[in-house]
Amino acid sequence: MNILILGGGGREHALAWAAMQNPKCDRLIVAPGNAGMASVAECADLPIEDGAAIAQFAVENAIDLVIVGPEAPLVAGVSDELRAAGVLCFGPSAAAAQLEASKTFTKQVCDAAKVPTAGWARFTDAASARAYIASTGAPIVVKADGLAAGKGVVVAMTEAEAFAAIDDMFGGAFGGAGAEVVIEEFMDGEEASFFVLCDGEIALPIGTAQDHKRIGEGDTGPNTGGMGAYSPAPIMDDAMQTLVMDQVIRPTLAEMARRGTPYQGVLYAGLMIKDGAARLVEYNARFGDPECQALMLRLGAQAFDLIHAAADGRLAGQRVDWADDHAMTVVLAAKGYPGAYGKGDTIGGLSDLPEDSFHMMFHAGTKAQGGTIVSNGGRVLNATGRGATLAEARDRAYALADAVDWPNATLRRDIGWRAL
Repeated sequence: MNILILGGGGREHALAWAAMQNPKCDRLIVAPGNAGMASVAECADLPIEDGAAIAQFAVENAIDLVIVGPEAPLVAGVSDELRAAGVLCFGPSAAAAQLEASKTFTKQVCDAAKVPTAGWARFTDAASARAYIASTGAPIVVKADGLAAGKGVVVAMTEAEAFAAIDDMFGGAFGGAGAEVVIEEFMDGEEASFFVLCDGEIALPIGTAQDHKRIGEGDTGPNTGGMGAYSPAPIMDDAMQTLVMDQVIRPTLAEMARRGTPYQGVLYAGLMIKDGAARLVEYNARFGDPECQALMLRLGAQAFDLIHAAADGRLAGQRVDWADDHAMTVVLAAKGYPGAYGKGDTIGGLSDLPEDSFHMMFHAGTKAQGGTIVSNGGRVLNATGRGATLAEARDRAYALADAVDWPNATLRRDIGWRAL
């Protein structure tokens, strides 16, 4: 099969690695890719949010399956353009991707489907939002309604922090994403990520993980796109997964179908677990990054078969063959991230790292320059290890991270602390 993967981050490198493990993969193209992916696949310089251009490229190159990695092309309707051109695509329609693109839309779906989630209110001006916060008090959660690269959520422990978040969002800190704001009640408990493949009718759970969003150790400091993750999440045992499927996932998918927008792709539910109950924090319409890196190392070649079945409407009867193992990914970020950071640092030692089903350095913000690899983003590398225990996976991940010659790297040393 000829496969095209859209995206250029660590998530897409992990998807490309999993596809390459499968003998069905004959030709793999990534757009735009990065320096790590260039060693295992062809890189194409394509405008990945231009559905017409992507569809034309797919037809001209006899692409059998397009896997859309990031959320922006989904929201832009790339999946719709591909399907209209007769190209098989893994990823929801633009209408279904509103589950990630609009916090308001998701809350309305949850209310209609009776999915347990936080109480909420929507605002289009700062004065009304500030008045609501003053009447409600803190802690409270302030979210930009639209896409904000995983950073448009502020868990405000004080009213002052909440007011500052409102001023930032309506002041343009997140561009158009902050033109509307959703304010939610604060939920405490333990967070977990739950991933389900959907083919428009069937839903198949494929894994759990826990992410570390904050920049600082002990889960302190500002939110980031994610500083590390591990899989599986201990709190998501079989009983909890069954509960979430029954109370959260299936009701949501039924409501989406009722609205005429059946969901096909991966549905990523961020959950808050407390006292044996689960409430939805948010939905994402794509694999999490960096959770995907840990999931792909555990799934291996079968990941592609499952993704292909979801795109082709063949999930009925499919099953996931899980090994009794663990995986962890540790993000190496540029100094200053998630604030201002530099680019162009030379990164050494990468060619000496092991690459197998227990050790993988997935590239994110990298590029080749003059025969060397240099940093080209905020989150740059994902050191990922797999082992029989989480401690073994952790040791392998940090051994990879420590073998990299990059003095300006920023990383957390406590990924997996809750489970460990």
